Amino acid sequence: MKALVTRLDSFGDVLLAGPAIRAVAARADTVTLLCGPRGAPAARLLPGVDDVLVWDAPWVGFTPPPVGRGEVELLIDTIDADSALVLTSFHQSPLPTALLLRLAGVDFIAADSEDYPGSLLDVRHHRAPHAHEVEAALDLAEAAGFPPADDGRPRVLPPPDTAGLTGPEPYVVLHPGASVPARAWSPDRCAGAARDLAAAGHRVVVTGGAGERDLTSYVVGSHALDLGGRTGAVELAGVLAGAGAVVTGNTGPAHLAAAVGTPVVSLFAPVVPAERWRPYGVPYVLLGDQDAPCAGSRARECPVPGHPCLDTVTAHDVVNAVEKLMGEAA
Repeated sequence: MKALVTRLDSFGDVLLAGPAIRAVAARADTVTLLCGPRGAPAARLLPGVDDVLVWDAPWVGFTPPPVGRGEVELLIDTIDADSALVLTSFHQSPLPTALLLRLAGVDFIAADSEDYPGSLLDVRHHRAPHAHEVEAALDLAEAAGFPPADDGRPRVLPPPDTAGLTGPEPYVVLHPGASVPARAWSPDRCAGAARDLAAAGHRVVVTGGAGERDLTSYVVGSHALDLGGRTGAVELAGVLAGAGAVVTGNTGPAHLAAAVGTPVVSLFAPVVPAERWRPYGVPYVLLGDQDAPCAGSRARECPVPGHPCLDTVTAHDVVNAVEKLMGEAA
């Protein structure tokens, strides 16, 4: 059986699909993962994936491309699968993807769908109301005939040794950026956390993408090591794997840290529910006011003056959370 799994949105979303993908891989001869450009680096880290097909879907993402008939026809001609699992978040519809898969000749398609799917789905599954994204994907896979193959935790291929970047262990990673501003702790708060973690005796490593060098430089000050812009997905996995704890918002590196088994201090803005998106499968401490006025809004920009859901969190709170997690792991 040639299986296809689709997860078309971001880096962290693809990582959370990993356990379901391994369930499919245990029963299929080959597994192709169809993902978007932002998820592709994560897709290449996942066990059980034989091939990665990248397509920028016009119904996904912050800046979706226009609909193009040529691009759609090329995708339909490229897909070669007998069975497909369409993975989506709780607020997304799988039906546009299912339509293209049906046109591509996929015989069996399963997805979570509240909307009537007509002949687009062979398995129309209803996800549990409060299920974490990992659990929801595993539930769908099992309903489609792919029961769990292991403990169901996120994981990635063994990461490289990155001691040449980080220096020796132990250290704490602070990742100040986030995929959208509403989920980010303020730069001043991050800089204060770097300072206070260093004062408490922790060696601090600050990570960030190529477009976040100014942010990481500001946060580092004279208290930490700046790896802003110096790690791709593979190297970042290694850096996070070597850390005693990772401090980050609800963004891709939180899920990558969980996938390499590192405890997470999660600065979690409640614009999406923590029960669905918290770090999964590792010890974690959730910081942030989960009852703030922005709760459930899915806002990208903070809709409340002063960003109270996260900026009420102090550097002292973060130091205490780090030491709690590292103490438990000792």
